[in-house]
Amino acid sequence: MQAFLDNTMSEFQKLRKQAESALSQVSDDEFFRALDAESNNLAVLCQHLGGNMMSRWSGFLTEDGEKPDRRRDAEFEVASGATRDQIMERWQAGWQCLFDNLGALTPEDLGRTIRIRSQPLSVLEAIHRQLTHAAGHVGQIVFLARHWKGAEWKTLSVPRGRSEEFHAALREKYGSS
Repeated sequence: MQAFLDNTMSEFQKLRKQAESALSQVSDDEFFRALDAESNNLAVLCQHLGGNMMSRWSGFLTEDGEKPDRRRDAEFEVASGATRDQIMERWQAGWQCLFDNLGALTPEDLGRTIRIRSQPLSVLEAIHRQLTHAAGHVGQIVFLARHWKGAEWKTLSVPRGRSEEFHAALREKYGSS
């Protein structure tokens, strides 16, 4: 079970790095731009994920994951005058809260029951729930950033047309099976 906790930490770190690599490629204008009136922009996605992680991971084992002072609906609106730096501070705080609390868990904690919106969940279920939630929104972040950058996009994974070269390098590094 410690291997699960270690792997989960690693996967969350990869998601954060992927999102931040995508975000680093966009201008402030692109950060606040939406595809249409019904779509979230990058600022909203960062604001929401930061707020979600703060709520879920503060007092993780002892408090309901939906904190009474959280204003979830406000996470989907960018306040007038809000800056990218302010939004990214919330993003960073959310990730730090997640990493601090996830890192403090022990294998024995995985079977404990916590609550999110009063719903009882095992710690294991709550971790999976957070991982899939974050992965979905990170996917949106990457999609939007890639859309805004177009031909200027710097790939975050295997470049198109270079899969075989990538696989050959892995076979050389790890040996073929």
